[in-house]
Amino acid sequence: MMKSAMARPWWRGAVIYQIYPRSFLDTNGDGIGDLPGVIARLDYIQQLGVDAIWLSPFFVSPMRDHGYDVADHRRVDPMFGRDADVDRLLSEAHRRGLRLIFDMVLPHSSDEHAWFVESRASRDNPRSDWYVWADPRRDGTPPNNWLSVFGGPAWQWEPRRRQYYLHHFLKSQPNLNWHHPEVVDAMMDVVRFWMQKGVDGLRLDALTTLLSDRDLRDNPPAASTGPRQEVVGTTNTPFVYQEHMFDRNVPGTIELIGRLRAEVDQYPDRYMMAEVADVDSAVVGAEYTRGLDRLHSFYSFGLTGAELSAELLRRVITHVETHLGDGWTTYTLGNHDTCRSITRFGAAPHLSGDPDRLSRLQMALVLSLRGGACLYQGDELALPEAELTFEQIQDPWGIEFWPDFKGRDGCRTPIPWRGGAPHAGFTEGAPWLPVPAEHHDRAVDRQEEDPASVLQAHRRFLAWRRTQPALITGNMRLLPAPGPILALERSEGRERVLCVFNISNQPISCPVEPGWTALAGHGLEAGAELKGETLSLAAFGVFFGRRG
Repeated sequence: MMKSAMARPWWRGAVIYQIYPRSFLDTNGDGIGDLPGVIARLDYIQQLGVDAIWLSPFFVSPMRDHGYDVADHRRVDPMFGRDADVDRLLSEAHRRGLRLIFDMVLPHSSDEHAWFVESRASRDNPRSDWYVWADPRRDGTPPNNWLSVFGGPAWQWEPRRRQYYLHHFLKSQPNLNWHHPEVVDAMMDVVRFWMQKGVDGLRLDALTTLLSDRDLRDNPPAASTGPRQEVVGTTNTPFVYQEHMFDRNVPGTIELIGRLRAEVDQYPDRYMMAEVADVDSAVVGAEYTRGLDRLHSFYSFGLTGAELSAELLRRVITHVETHLGDGWTTYTLGNHDTCRSITRFGAAPHLSGDPDRLSRLQMALVLSLRGGACLYQGDELALPEAELTFEQIQDPWGIEFWPDFKGRDGCRTPIPWRGGAPHAGFTEGAPWLPVPAEHHDRAVDRQEEDPASVLQAHRRFLAWRRTQPALITGNMRLLPAPGPILALERSEGRERVLCVFNISNQPISCPVEPGWTALAGHGLEAGAELKGETLSLAAFGVFFGRRG
């Protein structure tokens, strides 16, 4: 196992590259990406300059939610390869200095998991209480008013038990009963299994749903049913009509986090990052990460909405920094659950017109904030959201809410590796989702040949960032700035770095304090010029400065 040569923990300020394996690279021609495909492109990821890989689930699953419905937490689903491929992936990644973070779904399982098959069979079997079961109300309706994120009640009737079981997502994703000590022990065994394999960290999916209120009390109505910044997917669903007081972030979660941390701390240099959603993520995420007996980091959806503006950024950053204390956050502008950021943000009038410059701005911005950063596969290519027909989509969420919400498949289409090849070199078969024609022009091989490409800008900036300790672990201070400009100062010891971003497609100038000089080497062609105490920024311009 490799050791960090730096005094700081490796995950402090780390850049994590998320791979959605079924869309990364297919090596056997079945149209679905696989673990050998990830191994085959480890050199590409190493050359990008990230610190770690977050790998979305590849475990045995009926794939109703494309792997987030796990039927066996310890085995590789045959569509992704063999169990031995995990060992080879770990070995090859570590040989290149890359850490591996596996997606772990702890709150629920597939309804095809052996535990649930046994649990649903009767009320008196050894695992009868391993899931959240409840009797109906006197009129036969579900036990309370909780709602599923994917639409409808969060309860499904099981005739064999004459009871309802809880599912916060699809009905094929029953919730485990984490109040039951045997469930806790069983899931800790799963965590221990992967730690012993040598996995460097775990990304914990939907962690706020780990526990449910023991008394199954009704959620109160929401104060407002308008759009919410941190709701993923569509807001045109009854889910947003409730305050999720009793089905999210229930008391006792912190104690279970402590148990998880104790397990992981038995192994050196390991890491846990939680997805925190459907709550005030800054407040809850801070609670989850403050202290040595909690998680290492959290990430949320605060910057994955439709808006990107200096005002929003100041508001989100201030809210996080106010609550974070000695906790730690990881910023992201998108992942496998959100519309691709270039399309999402570029639809706004003040950010339209030049997706390549917008991509560079986004990348420099998220890599300059205090915390870690996640880049989603294809962001380094500035891939736009794919437009799919109803017949092409496979996401059950999109099928349910079409056409108001077209699901998440638009950001999950295969990575284009070779612009002139069929299916852009992703597969020799028929891909599970089509590769859009416009993605061929942004293929890896074409961008590698172009020194001015978005991919090359990512490589240059990530290499430069490694030379700037203030941007990795330094303190952060927001600075006053006009209109569409976000300005902040990062500091580490005596080193101070000024970061200024023009969050607009119009040129603008602003004053800066005396004593700053331009900091070169970041390779962004950033469109910034400092003359005296006046900084001029081109559209989507970025400036980095140093004192002295």
